[in-house]
Amino acid sequence: MCSEFTVFTEIKPGHADALREDLATMADAADDERVHAAVRQIGTLHDARHVIFDNDTRFMFASVFDGSWDAYIDDFAKTVVGERFDKVFSHSVGFPGVKDPGAKDWFIAHQAPAGVFVSAYPDLTVQQIYKDHRVEEAFEEVLDTPEFRAALENPANEELVNTPAFQKLLEEASA
Repeated sequence: MCSEFTVFTEIKPGHADALREDLATMADAADDERVHAAVRQIGTLHDARHVIFDNDTRFMFASVFDGSWDAYIDDFAKTVVGERFDKVFSHSVGFPGVKDPGAKDWFIAHQAPAGVFVSAYPDLTVQQIYKDHRVEEAFEEVLDTPEFRAALENPANEELVNTPAFQKLLEEASA
């Protein structure tokens, strides 16, 4: 369900320090509510990395996402994340801008697919991970109540509590 996207670009001469500053600003703003909201709205981004290398002459952007590559790029262009793409990639030679009709062709020309791509959870989408987290938080909240403890100890619930599925649920919750 998830795919990788890796782009290698040439940094414009004299732009490495400005790119480094933009990346630092972006990292400082990582808790920016607008960015979190945009990433949640897009709902397909697992992670992203930015690396300056080769004596400040090259730049790598790598990410893992769900769904189609076209939708991934289109979704970013529609949010505040697209503005950040523009700012960061403006330091790369020839970048037309994320909203430019030629942006996808530019990304494809600079993309280098991974020879090997491994994911710890290849069958989970970002949306499923968000849902699993919400369910886990709600379940943990229930586990901590005296009412739940009383229900576990109630003889009327003994048959349910002793089922393998319920026991597995309790084991997983205590792990």
